[in-house]
Amino acid sequence: MSDKLLQVKNLHTYFYTDAGVVKAVNGVSFDVKKGQTIGIVGESGCGKSVMSLSMMRLIQNPGKIVDGEILLNDTDLIKLSQNEMRKINGNRISMIFQEPMTSLNPVFTVGNQISEALMLHEKLSKKEAKNKAIELITTVGISRPEQIFNSYPHELSGGMRQRIMIAMALSCNPELLIADEPTTALDVTIQAQILDLLKDIKKKFDMSIILITHDLGVVSEMADYVIVMYAGKIIEQGSVNDVFLNPTHPYTIGLLKSKPQMNTVSERLYTIPGQVPVLIDLPDKCYFSDRCEKCGEECKNGFPDAVEVEKDHFVACKRIGEEIK
Repeated sequence: MSDKLLQVKNLHTYFYTDAGVVKAVNGVSFDVKKGQTIGIVGESGCGKSVMSLSMMRLIQNPGKIVDGEILLNDTDLIKLSQNEMRKINGNRISMIFQEPMTSLNPVFTVGNQISEALMLHEKLSKKEAKNKAIELITTVGISRPEQIFNSYPHELSGGMRQRIMIAMALSCNPELLIADEPTTALDVTIQAQILDLLKDIKKKFDMSIILITHDLGVVSEMADYVIVMYAGKIIEQGSVNDVFLNPTHPYTIGLLKSKPQMNTVSERLYTIPGQVPVLIDLPDKCYFSDRCEKCGEECKNGFPDAVEVEKDHFVACKRIGEEIK
């Protein structure tokens, strides 16, 4: 039996706007193994969140998945009906969204919102769902669970709301948890607590995690495998040690150079020159070439294919083998 829980193959998700076709996710392929934590990093607008929404078939008009496969244990999710996807979302795949205040319904108590998924997917009675919800609230480290069960989202702090979102995501023991910027807008202390909580529940529930973030520190602490995205494409992927200790793509090198170092004194942090390209009518070349300090003529002719530079370490750059660091 394969150890691959999820396989994304040549995924294309486009948005059809008046200005043109936005190729938000443009030919992305990767695997998620059982029990693995994958970190997906990149600048805002590179397609991280759109890719996660595509996996759950939550893309709304004017967006559309135009090509590719998303295989969950050999079942292609793209071919399923909306009713069939409802049985999978929240049950086998769960997601923690970026902003818990906008994800939680303000007119229902948090207990009601956790119980809803339990009654729908697990077929529990109202009383059983309440007991299970209180147990989940305790699991995510919130004290006074019975009182919190009857609280509304606005009555909770940001960290508590994020814990409630995690409790909702865990309610049906999913095989895969997608965490989209789970520590956004939280202070550093609460961020650390949420990350520790995710580590604990991964072990307790034996699940895989896709962690979407632009915080390289979070990825280095949490992930086993790292995917670096740029302009809708994966430009480098490999184990966390390969990518952090031996970055190969100029963009990955730039990201790591721009991260503050505890043991280094510098007057100014490194910044990658230029701007992220608009994802409409992109020319047939390396999308990073206009910002790349090591760009050559070959970089202007077609987008590079991914090359395996080490075992399970893939890089999409035409200057691999040259001294680009």
